Amino acid sequence: MSITIAAIVIGMTLVTYIPRMLPFVLFKGKELPSFWQGILQNVPYATLGALIFPGILTFHENTAFALIGTAAAFILAFTGANIIVTVLGSIGILTVLSVFSM
Repeated sequence: MSITIAAIVIGMTLVTYIPRMLPFVLFKGKELPSFWQGILQNVPYATLGALIFPGILTFHENTAFALIGTAAAFILAFTGANIIVTVLGSIGILTVLSVFSM
């Protein structure tokens, strides 16, 4: 049994390590074109949006409540507020909205 678990752990290690190592080996000393650099720089934002957006729609039984919080966060972020101000501002607006809507 322990040999099977060890084989699984080694297999998972290789499957995880190889895709992370290959770009370093293949692109060592090379620079990607600016088009690809621009795309790759936006991948974390797209991934974060894809992970967060479904949660926004299921956050509250009233979807408008969640969308107001999202709009507040977008406006704060668009004006240049840092992430802490954006999150706390959106929470504050939703808190005020929930107090007055009761």
